[in-house]
Amino acid sequence: MNFKQKSWKRSFLLGVLPLTLLFCGWQGWAWWSWAIAPIQPVTAGATADNSLKGLQIQIPPGAGSQQIGRDLEKAGLIRSRLAWNLWARYLGWKDPEGNFKAGSYELSPTQPLSAIAQKIWRGEVVQNSYTIPEGWSLRQMAAYFEERGFFSAKDFLAATTQIDRSQFPWLPANLPSLEGFLYPDTYKIASGGITPQDVIKQMLNRFEQVALPVYRKERNQTTLDLKQWVTLASIVEKEAVVASERPLIAGVFFSRLQKGMRLESDPTVEYALNIRQTADQPLTLAQVRTASPYNTYLNPGLPPTPIASPGLASLKATLDPEKTDYLYFVARYDGTHVFSRTLQEHEAAVTKIRKERSGQ
Repeated sequence: MNFKQKSWKRSFLLGVLPLTLLFCGWQGWAWWSWAIAPIQPVTAGATADNSLKGLQIQIPPGAGSQQIGRDLEKAGLIRSRLAWNLWARYLGWKDPEGNFKAGSYELSPTQPLSAIAQKIWRGEVVQNSYTIPEGWSLRQMAAYFEERGFFSAKDFLAATTQIDRSQFPWLPANLPSLEGFLYPDTYKIASGGITPQDVIKQMLNRFEQVALPVYRKERNQTTLDLKQWVTLASIVEKEAVVASERPLIAGVFFSRLQKGMRLESDPTVEYALNIRQTADQPLTLAQVRTASPYNTYLNPGLPPTPIASPGLASLKATLDPEKTDYLYFVARYDGTHVFSRTLQEHEAAVTKIRKERSGQ
């Protein structure tokens, strides 16, 4: 081979090779851009609007990146499993301690593949919220969860009888259920396969974080043990409507207990009979006389367990009740109460309120 031939070949390679590399790079960039780009709607109007909606997909525990890629591609959320695998490897290099998280995700085909991958890598699962109001019983919670489609009321009530003292050793002994100890609050929980145990654990954790420290701080100042504290607080919660009356209502109950008087609290009868009285349908004499361990018209002292989940205000009021010589109270129909020192005063107040009600 002479010098001219070598020179010609060298010139050819120097000219063509960059163009070839540039072309291959452009082709690779074009494929990569296509692979990771969002999947755009191809039609207008209603079809395009529907395509913009998110899809919910479940990532099972232990799923590998390749299985996730297949599932995403099959669902039409990504264009290329190969691009997905490259992103999975990149995320693994970037964060060797991380991993794709199981759970339910709301994803859209209009999201870039990188955004989908990072969302599952970080575990940004879809969350449901639920709210348990102060003063709800387990039966009310069970009906609520069933109505929301979380799980059946029956399964929830059954789960509340399983007392896990290995995880919550502070729970009182011999509890028939967790009545009173599932803290009322608003919660967020990962959607997909929610079980009664999941929400019970959340609410017990919240009780441990919020309520239990209050009791431990003041327990040397009270004669009530933990179960008695929650039980009396649950009655205060059901009786009190106006926040300012909670300490006074708690004080009345303490005074009655100290004098050996029965509490005679309507909510305990309602709990025993699973009913709810109203202004137009108050408790009847027959109902008040119905035998039950929870009927504080018939039984001295506190009922066997709480009758509802008290909020923090009622729990605090029960630890620091107002000192009073009142022994009775009756509800007006505006949420407030008339407090009396003697039975005679109390009966007069009851008669007056009933006349006012009938006049309305």
